[in-house]
Amino acid sequence: MNERTVSAPGRICLFGEHQDYLGLPVIAMAIDLRIWIRGRFTQSGVYAVDLPDVGEQERFEAKFPVRYVKERDYVRSAVNVLWRQGVSLPEGVEARVHGNIPINSGTSSSSALCVAWCGFLWSFTAGRHLPASEVARAAHQAEVVEFGEPGGMMDHVLSALGKVRYVEFEPSLETQLLQSNLGAFVLGASGEPKDTKAILARVRGGVETAFATLQTLYPDLTWRSITLDHVKEAASALSAEQVKLLEGTIQNRRITQQALTVLQQAVLDRNELGALLLEHQRVNRELLGISTRRLDELIDAATEAGALGGKLNGSGGGGAMFAYAPEDPERVAAALEERGAKAYVIRADDGLRVEA
Repeated sequence: MNERTVSAPGRICLFGEHQDYLGLPVIAMAIDLRIWIRGRFTQSGVYAVDLPDVGEQERFEAKFPVRYVKERDYVRSAVNVLWRQGVSLPEGVEARVHGNIPINSGTSSSSALCVAWCGFLWSFTAGRHLPASEVARAAHQAEVVEFGEPGGMMDHVLSALGKVRYVEFEPSLETQLLQSNLGAFVLGASGEPKDTKAILARVRGGVETAFATLQTLYPDLTWRSITLDHVKEAASALSAEQVKLLEGTIQNRRITQQALTVLQQAVLDRNELGALLLEHQRVNRELLGISTRRLDELIDAATEAGALGGKLNGSGGGGAMFAYAPEDPERVAAALEERGAKAYVIRADDGLRVEA
């Protein structure tokens, strides 16, 4: 049928914050908050896309490549990326975008948009059988590479493939499906604004500059082989901030591997998983410097209400946190709401799908 609905989920990063752009593995979960694109293909020669959630409308002629008219022009960039890759595109589109993923909360609403939109356009020729991994790559190209942004590919992979996954980025993209019966989490949108681009530039720029300094001393050093001893021995050549960023990166790498072991067990130790989330949050706060007082207060409120653990979500610096609350998520959600946050009870969900 010509009319269709394509959707993609947001995600939370369980373990491995600020690791994917270094080629280090992450553990993340697609969540049951989504972006839906409903529409049809036409022969009008015009792409007409309504985005009522953000009060925008996009209209442009189907003459490729399409000229960008604003910063982060994702509707047009996805068209250009697919066109350059040789994907057959429709002559015209009428579509409406709607979602329930909180915006600017670290839950990848923009990545879900790019995945859903790339999937919608790709479905012109692929129908229901969308190549999820290829859609993820195209969406990453459209959102990050096309505009010179500093982010990695984690968001797009989880949005396209779904569920709970351990994701390796180097030497090639590989994912391992993990337990999806974790139970409920509670996402807390703090209402505190965040500047993802600035945070990524500071953290990524800082760790990569510091790592380049270390490589002058240890030419064979990689992100997988670097240790705290390397950092200690080279501390005199690094700033105090660079030392903390490197130590945080190394510790989060270790925590991610510990969490993988927990999630691979036949019987999940929920308490241990919660404890690892809290340890990850400590590193994010004390070493990477990406938490805020507001996020810390919400995490404390969640654990006091019975959550087993929690951490900030996404790049940090504001936005959202989440708590692991498999036993009484409503009580945890209420505790966050009492402190002025918008709370969502969330669970693992499927990835990219054609729904109509």
